Amino acid sequence: MTYTKEEIALKACDILEEIYPDSACALKYDKPYELLISVRLSAQCTDARVNIVTQTLFKKYPTLESFANADLSELEMDIKPCGFYRTKAESIIGMSKRLIETYDSKIPDTMEELLTLPGVGRKTANLILGDVYGKPAIVTDTHFIRITGRLGLTENKEPFKVEKDLLPLVPPERSSDFCHRIVQFGRDTCTARKPKCEECKMCDICSYYKALK
Repeated sequence: MTYTKEEIALKACDILEEIYPDSACALKYDKPYELLISVRLSAQCTDARVNIVTQTLFKKYPTLESFANADLSELEMDIKPCGFYRTKAESIIGMSKRLIETYDSKIPDTMEELLTLPGVGRKTANLILGDVYGKPAIVTDTHFIRITGRLGLTENKEPFKVEKDLLPLVPPERSSDFCHRIVQFGRDTCTARKPKCEECKMCDICSYYKALK
């Protein structure tokens, strides 16, 4: 049976909700700005490692002001296990200062304003918009790009183009949770090297699987 992209997207939402009834960001945080920092640390690093680092980091720097006033060299060493620690430390201090000076210590709730923060790109901004403010958001991480491509929902690999392709396909009120579920599904089943197609519940709507047959 042939499905339209809209039908595939809706069926994927339904299937993933059945598999993962509880969707949540894998990064652990208590305050909105902590999520912002965690996402910055997660670039080229696993969420599991970030959570280990931030468990100590957020105790050492308990406020946004403490990050803004942090010693750069010391912060670099604090986040070194996450990789690319020099640029990440610089942007964490920079974003903290900008939040305090420009936004009264509050994370802005628009894409345009979020993109003015040091180290923040569309992926990070969308995650904040979805998780903190409950707005429609398509977070195009590597799992999302891989799986939506395999499903036949996009032919693009560039994050922004994938985001544009998926926005009209995924219901706005389901988009943020859909992205979180995709990540978990990518770790459990639709892995990069050896996808577990034979036990996947999305075979019926998957272009990748149909091409294997």
